[in-house]
Amino acid sequence: MYQSFIGLEVHIHLLTQTKVFCSCRSAFGDEPNTNVCPVCLGYPGVLPSLNREALRMGAVVARSLGCAIPEKTWFERKQYFYPDMPKNYQISQFASPLGQNGYLDIEGKGSRKRVRIRECHLEEDAGKMIHAGTVSLLDYNRAGMPLLEIVTEPDLETGEEAELFIRHLRRIVRYLGVCDGNMEEGSLRADANVSINLRGRGLGSKVEIKNLNSSRFVRLGLDYEIRRQETMLEEGRAVAQETRLWNENRDRTEPMRSKEDSKDYRYFPEPDLPVFVPDVEFLASVEAGRTELPLDRMKRLVRTCGVTVEQAELICDEKPLADYFEAAAAEARNLGHGDDAPGRIAAWLLSDVKRVLNRDRISPETIFSLALTPKRLAELAGLVSAGTVSGKNAREVLEAVLAEDKDPEAIIRERGWERITDPELIAGTVRSVCSREEKALSDIAKAMLDGNEKRRAALETYLVGKILAATGGRADPGITRTQLGVFLAAYSPDR
Repeated sequence: MYQSFIGLEVHIHLLTQTKVFCSCRSAFGDEPNTNVCPVCLGYPGVLPSLNREALRMGAVVARSLGCAIPEKTWFERKQYFYPDMPKNYQISQFASPLGQNGYLDIEGKGSRKRVRIRECHLEEDAGKMIHAGTVSLLDYNRAGMPLLEIVTEPDLETGEEAELFIRHLRRIVRYLGVCDGNMEEGSLRADANVSINLRGRGLGSKVEIKNLNSSRFVRLGLDYEIRRQETMLEEGRAVAQETRLWNENRDRTEPMRSKEDSKDYRYFPEPDLPVFVPDVEFLASVEAGRTELPLDRMKRLVRTCGVTVEQAELICDEKPLADYFEAAAAEARNLGHGDDAPGRIAAWLLSDVKRVLNRDRISPETIFSLALTPKRLAELAGLVSAGTVSGKNAREVLEAVLAEDKDPEAIIRERGWERITDPELIAGTVRSVCSREEKALSDIAKAMLDGNEKRRAALETYLVGKILAATGGRADPGITRTQLGVFLAAYSPDR
């Protein structure tokens, strides 16, 4: 009956060393009000100076989202009063934003959707207010940090789609190295605009939900707001155009203030900053900063490396992890390990290697500094595939490589962990183990007489486990089963 229209305004902190219009340090977590100067505190008579690196980073994001860079771009003053905005205006972009008319394709649950990007504009962030009882504290460290705002068209329809968009965009900016994407610290946050109307009637009255600092809250806030507006329309009440906040403790949106239009901000060109005309050198630096995007990389890995879609998605979630995987796959090809080697490497990376990273709290960004180099991981996966070492011992080899910084093959030789493939040697172990397992042998004979195949198979598996344990997991399981079968065929409980 109703159709919902959702547009997002996603703000990302660019990872520049200094703020966008002054030389103050741009960093999270420093002592309050230590990274400030007369410029970012809005003292009379000061002049802003544009951070060219912030402009370049913003343009890299814009181009990666398919946006066009205009022939010239400039800044405006956006007039409003917030207690955490020292100047009582914000230097932003309005008439000619840095990036225009792009898109982002999102995929999830087998479906694909193109979301149009209206613009990407560069601006300065406001400070931060901390409310403690009846006291409000102000930290201006964040004031003036470079902020890129990415504005979509109202192409999204559900909270789930909006959450997916945020996750895709977060991964992209992390891949590009322009934002750490930490929503808890506020380096990526979103405002969501939503309206509903009878299907086919177009946009309804727009409600904005401010400062959503997790993709989950984006979904929950929008789902709640859509239900709230549906209820109001069904009751014959008008939906007011307003700004609301998401109350995560009560799982609902709450009124904040009436919603402004662009005319209320009284934009006019910033008189202290000249128009910026991108030259050939600047545009070349922007193109050099681009990289293969996560979704494209996932598809390529599935196509060229033989990994599953699920594996590719997990591998490509973090760029360093994907870089490490591709380096290990290339080493495996150089070693002649076969076309299926990348799949084996993916399995190791996503299970045992990630287990170690999580256990030791190692960031994926530092994975190349591990003693387990891509070449060593390729060698280890190859040794397992060739039957040189068992999977159980290979996990111990992995731990030893990390602890001792040695090659897998050297560790296997030192520990005596080579897989035993000599049938006669394994047959001797079978006889030795079975000499201590008379009850199991008797039960197998009884199960065979009774025709209880399930019981017989379970008992044989039990004996195989005992034999493998006796060899420290080194005996080849296939040969072990064969030799056990030979032993059982000749076994007589009455002998």
